[in-house]
Amino acid sequence: MAKKSRNDARKRRQTRVRKHVAGSPERPRLNVYRSLNEIYAQVIDDEAGRTLASASTIDKELRVKMKGKDKSAQAKLVGETLAARAKQAGISKVVFDRGGFRYMGRVKALAEGARAGGLDF
Repeated sequence: MAKKSRNDARKRRQTRVRKHVAGSPERPRLNVYRSLNEIYAQVIDDEAGRTLASASTIDKELRVKMKGKDKSAQAKLVGETLAARAKQAGISKVVFDRGGFRYMGRVKALAEGARAGGLDF
């Protein structure tokens, strides 16, 4: 039997959580993906299959603000930006989907930034 990678384990956790967490038009899902260098977040309405708002460390307008910050500070900035964009789209309540990642470090910083920006979850 082949050795399972860390990403395979994360995918299994993600699938297990997604059985219970789904975004609706009233309360969309805040999805987080963390790569080695970047972090991405989007607010998704699963019923319509649409992304309502998104932010990431590769956004052109955020790139300028990222200079000299560590990854956790960047993640917090992404969370605050996502919250502002969600507010513009008329969204105030979301369901948090950490995507199989542990709730610590950058994922936690993004969540705290989103809460500071006014998202309720």
